[in-house]
Amino acid sequence: MLGHFKEPDDPRHSKDVEIKWGVHPRGERRAQWVRGEDRTALLVLISGRFRMEFPGRDVVLAEQGDYVVWGRGVDHSWEAEEESVVLTVRWPSVPGYRVEGP
Repeated sequence: MLGHFKEPDDPRHSKDVEIKWGVHPRGERRAQWVRGEDRTALLVLISGRFRMEFPGRDVVLAEQGDYVVWGRGVDHSWEAEEESVVLTVRWPSVPGYRVEGP
């Protein structure tokens, strides 16, 4: 992982970009929608089946290497339809998006 969430003296600390490796069990959902997104993001499916939800449209990533990109201001959420591994790159890296589960 790389981004604002690493300690400032860690070489993986960055306010410009964040990279996260996500492992999600089948049926896991984001606890709430992201509203008022301040970042641009790229999400790449490594394995599994992963659904990104956007207002009025869902994008299902089903094949290794499938990806989706969305920009600032795009509300979104997600669900792991199967056990999934995803790589997410966001820029810039800013705090305030982490949500604890129910």
